[in-house]
Amino acid sequence: MSRFDEEHFKKLQLNVKFNVIPKTRLKKFNQHFKGYTSGLVRSEPGKFVFTSLYAKHADRLYRMQPRTDDVWLLTFPKCGTTWTSELLWLVMNNCDTEKATSTPLFLRAPFIDVPFLTSETELSPERNKMLNSADKKPSPRIFKSHMPFYLLHPKLLDTSKVVYVARNPKDAIVSFYHHHKLIKFHDYQGTLEEFAQYFMDDEILYSPFFPHMLDAWSKRNHPNLHFMFFEDMKKDLRGEIVKVAAFLNQTPTDEQLDKITEHLRFDNFEKNESVNNEAGKKQGWMNPDGKFIRKGKTGDWKNHFSPELNSRIDEWIEKNLAGSDLKFVTELEHQD
Repeated sequence: MSRFDEEHFKKLQLNVKFNVIPKTRLKKFNQHFKGYTSGLVRSEPGKFVFTSLYAKHADRLYRMQPRTDDVWLLTFPKCGTTWTSELLWLVMNNCDTEKATSTPLFLRAPFIDVPFLTSETELSPERNKMLNSADKKPSPRIFKSHMPFYLLHPKLLDTSKVVYVARNPKDAIVSFYHHHKLIKFHDYQGTLEEFAQYFMDDEILYSPFFPHMLDAWSKRNHPNLHFMFFEDMKKDLRGEIVKVAAFLNQTPTDEQLDKITEHLRFDNFEKNESVNNEAGKKQGWMNPDGKFIRKGKTGDWKNHFSPELNSRIDEWIEKNLAGSDLKFVTELEHQD
């Protein structure tokens, strides 16, 4: 980094304020989300919802300097993040499925939000080390985050390759609900219907859903952004791998493409201990019931929503997509 860059880095500041959401400190909310002992905060502008610990250190992620050979994966939670980050790593690492099954994904493609996914009010030395090690990771780096663009380095998209994955909101709600039940930090105790309302009211972590995706959608023609849909991966996984490889200037052989495709098929993927986080149950941050890699099915929402809830969600989707050409697929006749 040049002296000019160092000076610019010091001056780079995130002009966003974070305010406590009073509702998240009330008894009823805390009975539903037992893990949120210190409540949640919301950004102004943007209305992004996250932890109070992140609010204290938001500049750390904002100032994380992107590199020209970085690959960043951005998604709203439960929209194919783990699946796609494994895809990216394989494409960028000569389809080394042996290493992909022996080395945890979080070491190969760090999730940079992790240090802030806690109700702790101070950044522990261990979490501070996680941030520093990710920032200093040797090139080429692969990072994943659920942060919206405006909370990451302002030169990210002009500097690095960025892959954005979108998923239909109905399946995202169901998957995030099960995730909240599984992860002890959330420790969600409410019903799916109550969770869906929190989701639509922008009162859960990483809300709001639509601005997150619509912002990325508005940038989809940028040469450094590859915008893709979870549902397209379910329809034609190999075809989507080919597109990602071309975007990353990689040229896997037909044999390698077959190998990656087979590795990523959901019935194989969910059994891969380097990605399925089953160790989290032994380590104590996951509840014993449920799975981190669950179903990955498009249309699973039909097994969960009542007609009345589905109608409310349809209205919410229509309202938020008014005036946009972004469209979601909520059902598939055939999927991998």
